[in-house]
This record gives sequence, C-alpha cells and structure tokens, in this order.
Amino acid sequence: MSQHPAVYYKQNRLKQLRAFIYAAQSGSITKAAERLFLSQPSVSLQVQALERELGTILFERRGPNIQLTPEGKVLYELGLPLVQGMDSLPETFAAHCGRLEQGELNIAAGESTILYLLPEVTRRFAEEYPGISLKLHNVTGRDGLAMLRADEADFAVGSMLDVPEDITYFPSFTFSPVLITALDHPLARPRKKPITLKEISPHGLILPPRHLSTWRIVDLVFQQHKVAYQVALEAGGWEVIKTYVELGLGVSIVTDICLTGKEKLASIKLDHYFPRRGYGVVLRKGKFLSPQAKRFIDMMDPEFFQRLARGDRPEPLTIPSAGSQLDE
Repeated sequence: MSQHPAVYYKQNRLKQLRAFIYAAQSGSITKAAERLFLSQPSVSLQVQALERELGTILFERRGPNIQLTPEGKVLYELGLPLVQGMDSLPETFAAHCGRLEQGELNIAAGESTILYLLPEVTRRFAEEYPGISLKLHNVTGRDGLAMLRADEADFAVGSMLDVPEDITYFPSFTFSPVLITALDHPLARPRKKPITLKEISPHGLILPPRHLSTWRIVDLVFQQHKVAYQVALEAGGWEVIKTYVELGLGVSIVTDICLTGKEKLASIKLDHYFPRRGYGVVLRKGKFLSPQAKRFIDMMDPEFFQRLARGDRPEPLTIPSAGSQLDE
C-alpha cells in the first residue's frame, strides 16, 4: 500500500528546508546543490515545494543569483536553528551522554589571534577531543564576517570596533598598545617621561594595510593631537612588521598581543595615547552552537556564556568607520 501523500511530504520537509537554507546561505541554487550533492533541478524543486506549501515566494531570482524576499528572511531565521540542530544531532546526543568524539569545528580568526592567542587552548582542545576535526581559517576584515554569515565558521575570534546589528561580540582579553623599535633606535633610549607623538613623528611608521583598524586608530590619534606622521612601509601581519622593524626600516605601533619577549626589539608603552584592544568571541546572532563549539569557547573563556545570557556589551570605541569588520 502506498504512503499517504501528506505523510510522505512531511517526511521530506526537512530536506526541503535544508535545500532552502543552503541556497539562502550561498545565494545560489547551483552552489547549494553542490553542498548537498544533489542536482540543481532537485534543489529547485524542493524550494518550490516549500514555497507552494507556505503560499509565498522565498527568493527573488536575478539570473544565476538569488536573494531572500522579506518572507524568505523570516523563514531563514526560523529554519536555520532547526536545520543546524538536526545536522549536529549525533554530536549533540553524544555530548549529552558525556561523549564528544566526532564532528568538525571551524574557527575564523586573524593571523595574530591564531599565532598568539589560540595556540594553548587549541592544544588542550585537540588533546581532549582528538576525534574532532579542527579547522582554523586565517581571515580578517569582511571575509571573516562573511564566513560567519554564511555559516562557514562556527564562530570567530578577534578584535572588533564596529559591531553590526546581526553580530554578537564579547571581548575576553585586552592588550596594550606599544611602540616597537630596533634595539639601537634613537627612540629606544631609556627615558624618565612617557614618549610623545612629536618624538615619534619624524620616524617612518610600518603599519598593517589601510583597510584594517590599526591604521584608522593611528591616523585618528595623530590627527586629534595635531601631529603629523609618515608611513615608511605598509606590510601585512605582525610577524612581518616585527621583522622589518628589527632591520631598522621603521618603527611601528602594535598591540602587545604579538610580543613574545624573544624579539630583538624595544617596546615602549603608548596607553596614554591609544586605547587598549579587546579580543574575543564573535558570533552571528541566532547561531546554533554545536557542542564542540561550546566546549572550545568554554575552554577559552569560562565566563563567556554567563555574559552572553546577561546581555553584557563591550564599550564602543569612537573610531572613524570604514565598515564593520573582524580585525587581526
């Protein structure tokens, strides 16, 4: 005896909802089909069936690309936790039974965070949960936020100044701004008073790329104090910057998260001019966190979920905006 059509349809609703969610995340039916290992027509039919049942249009179709309608956005917010919950059911069940033996964890972070902040917690996590596939994605700027919004990363770790409405950010660690110079640099001489911007002004600065917030902060502080500055070199990554400062090609203003004490550099405090930088967990609002994601965050910041429940918010810094982004 054949199955009743309504019963059969309901059994396939999760497949249709998953097809819709994947299409919404990728902005493409074809890309969703690739992720689901299905044909493009199959995914299209599943989305169309969902539209027929709900009596609405979920996507605006513009050639090969698609965009959520207002109704589609509502369904995406409702359906995403359901699909994520079902997809992570084995790991969640194992965690509730006291086991966390399999699964995958994707973390987006900038180079400085990966190099200086995450190694110890990553080591402990890998030792405790060897069956979890751990992937650290070295991304900054808009790419990091794009991964969060597309659910290609479970969460991000880094520093943020401008926090978008769809993102939750809780800094867990703070670091101080410092001027670094070669050991034989004139500015490295012992001094009784704090260094001034006017003393730094004649010396060329080595700074990260302009699109990252460090450049904006440096520019803002020098402008506020009406002191000119010059950039000798633009270089990506704190390790690169430290190397060129050691060579005497310029000085730099960095966050002391990147200093290990092994560098051949002089470090001079600048917290009388520049704000301390916070680093912490960055989440897409409404994100369903897998058990492995929760465990990693708990290892890194045991009080994170308490602060999340309280709705604590970091104090914003007044920095000229160049668009919300995840930094270093």
